[in-house]
Amino acid sequence: MSSSQKTDCYSRKAILSVYNKTGLLDLANGLAQQGIRLLASGGTAKLIREAGIKVEDVSSITHAPEMLAGRVKTLHPAVHAGILARDLESDEKDLAEQNIDKVDYVVCNLYPFKDTIAKINVTIAEAVEEIDIGGVTLLRAAAKNHSRVTILSDPADYPSFLEELRNGDREVSEASRKLYALKAFEHTADYDATIAEFFRKRYAGDGVQHLTLRYGANPHQKPAQAFVESGEIPFKVLSGSPGYVNLLDALNSWPLVKELRESLDLPAAASFKHVSPAGAAVGIPLSEVEKRVCFVDDIEGLDDSPLACAYSRARGADRMSSFGDWVALSDEVDAVTARIIGREVSDGVIAPAYTPEALEVLKKKKGGKYTVLQIDPSYEPPSLETRQVYGISLCQHRNDVKITEKTFSRIITPSSDYKLPPQALIDLTVATIALKYTQSNSVCYAKNGQIVGLGAGQQSRIHCTRLAGDKADNWWLRQHPRVLDFKWKKGTKRPDKSNAVDLFVSGLVPKKVEGDLEREQYESVFEEVPTDFTPEEREEWLKRCTDVSVSSDAFFPFTDNVFRAYRSGVKYLAAPGGSVMDQAVHEASEKCGMVFVHQETRLFHH
Repeated sequence: MSSSQKTDCYSRKAILSVYNKTGLLDLANGLAQQGIRLLASGGTAKLIREAGIKVEDVSSITHAPEMLAGRVKTLHPAVHAGILARDLESDEKDLAEQNIDKVDYVVCNLYPFKDTIAKINVTIAEAVEEIDIGGVTLLRAAAKNHSRVTILSDPADYPSFLEELRNGDREVSEASRKLYALKAFEHTADYDATIAEFFRKRYAGDGVQHLTLRYGANPHQKPAQAFVESGEIPFKVLSGSPGYVNLLDALNSWPLVKELRESLDLPAAASFKHVSPAGAAVGIPLSEVEKRVCFVDDIEGLDDSPLACAYSRARGADRMSSFGDWVALSDEVDAVTARIIGREVSDGVIAPAYTPEALEVLKKKKGGKYTVLQIDPSYEPPSLETRQVYGISLCQHRNDVKITEKTFSRIITPSSDYKLPPQALIDLTVATIALKYTQSNSVCYAKNGQIVGLGAGQQSRIHCTRLAGDKADNWWLRQHPRVLDFKWKKGTKRPDKSNAVDLFVSGLVPKKVEGDLEREQYESVFEEVPTDFTPEEREEWLKRCTDVSVSSDAFFPFTDNVFRAYRSGVKYLAAPGGSVMDQAVHEASEKCGMVFVHQETRLFHH
């Protein structure tokens, strides 16, 4: 007679093996009242027996004692065949031949490995002893066979389980078994992840699969680490010690320059601050005016290094925002590029390679503490990416859409036959790829292969457009002859020059009032203090800026974005569609003489 045909009071069986004994006695009593045979191991059996509830040791069915100081208790075919058996004739035959009964309920939770490794100076030997083997096997076996077996891993589920058991003639619904199984799988997954993390730190070697960080986003957020779950970390630390925010910038900026390189076949650079680009550019040569604006007119060999040109443009787009930046470079870093980085205030750099001369320059920066990362250019991240927010895990497919010339093939205005000029294609590509790695909402202005204004993270798109437009205006105003001819006091540092220029072109120069410390600071950098721009002078110069490109990471909901962009010399505008105002936006663009390009993909980044 097979086990499923037995009708005695013990025809249903439960195996109990728990570390957390919360609610155990109420559960055991409830099972016994339903005529369910109880089998338990170690301390679980002892506690139930002392409470006067009938329970048998697991050894009564395995006919083998617990051994190896408790390491082996439930690892036996009599246990696991009973759990894993299905309602199949072949399974019934195997059980009958071995005189094994089915198990219907498994109650199990695991040794607290997290608590053990949280102890100060815990040894590997101590941690090893808290790695549960039999419990994990019970959980996985029961969860695997949840079409028949009920697995309870959370004491919080005991009351509802007992109620269902009483009301269902010892039956548990399929829906409940599925939820209990899911919880068991999550329990073992979390347990295994904790064990892997513990041994990754000790066995993988710092910098191989695991990298210890000084702290998280802020100094009080400790501990902090970076790791991959398989293989090796795809970058090497050649100098310094990266922090949490450094890596956020590095791992957002690297794919930006890599994608620019692949899309335009030009060396690319990015200057990142707080997980958004302050500037990005490709390696187009700089004019003499642009060299002066970017403070690189004294750099020898600049014209011979497209990568140095790219970084000069990226850093020069918004020098105020780039102060203390993170640098990303698409190509091997040469000595010219390293010299530019070496004299600026910066936190670190990521690139696929460095010449010996470049590495020597960078390793001297910040007294040897400057962070230099070498990324494997062939590395491709998994297609799924996961992050945790407030304890909740979110998962999505990585944003691997490719921005190419085809992205800008659908011209709305002036007509579908219009062909974008090559420079406009470059600028729209730079702006649109930058948006993929910029905190949304975001709008990006570009010209001459570089970002000239970027508005990021604003709740309203018009505020992004205004912010980016103001930056683009300032970028152009910095090229005014009056600004280029400023008379600086000898020894004035580049950051102080950048600050004074920004105040001047933004119209924020403090009024000349006796005793005003801010005004005194402003005047202290000049040999001759310049007079402010008049409104007429400012507007006349801004009108000279033309053929600017703008891209938006989502549709423009109102025409005000178009009109604001037009004020900053925008000729080419790209954005996805989908707004009820699309037609009005297109018409506004046409009235302004702008080329509107519909690109199909929204590019939110958070």
